[in-house]
Amino acid sequence: MQQIQINNNKLYLVSKRIIDIIFSLLGIILLFPICIIIAFLIKLEDRKGSVIFKQVRVGENGKTFRIYKFRSMITNAEELKLLLVHQNEASGPVFKMKQDPRVTKFGRLIRKTSLDELPQLINVLKGEMTLVGPRPPLPEEVEKYSSYEMQRLRVTPGLTCYWQVNGRSNISFEQWIEMDLKYINERNLFLDIKLIYKTIFVLFGSRNAY
Repeated sequence: MQQIQINNNKLYLVSKRIIDIIFSLLGIILLFPICIIIAFLIKLEDRKGSVIFKQVRVGENGKTFRIYKFRSMITNAEELKLLLVHQNEASGPVFKMKQDPRVTKFGRLIRKTSLDELPQLINVLKGEMTLVGPRPPLPEEVEKYSSYEMQRLRVTPGLTCYWQVNGRSNISFEQWIEMDLKYINERNLFLDIKLIYKTIFVLFGSRNAY
């Protein structure tokens, strides 16, 4: 198995954490009005369901945590997933459908613009996630990982990475893994800032998000 080298320079890690705290705090404060509007519209479409969706994900070194997202699916989406597994359009252990019937009308909009991910700024502030890093997978996905693929769990998961700016849902699982390991090997402050900049322009209205 090819062992991926990781940039664990202390100065880089400290600087990365400082940037995470500053940007996540600013984001939470500045985007709060937008979050209130999103919460209102979610409730307007489905009053029974909660505004925030919490889900267990796998973080650095296999440690689990609860990720926060604006709910974009119907309330019993997790149960219905079992009935849709045979319609999976993604490769590897990941489940994705372009026309997932569990997604609400407003949910499609916030997923298309990635506004459903805004609550993860709280995960970043708490240190469970970082602004730039491999996306945190589901436990059932990790169970199917090879030892090579497990290497993507050696760093703190993030909001964005190469995958988000290079095709997103149209990228195969194998390509996704290679992109994550490429980031882990190359990561530095300049690269992080570059990916954040690219993400702002790619995610909002991306045709490859679903």
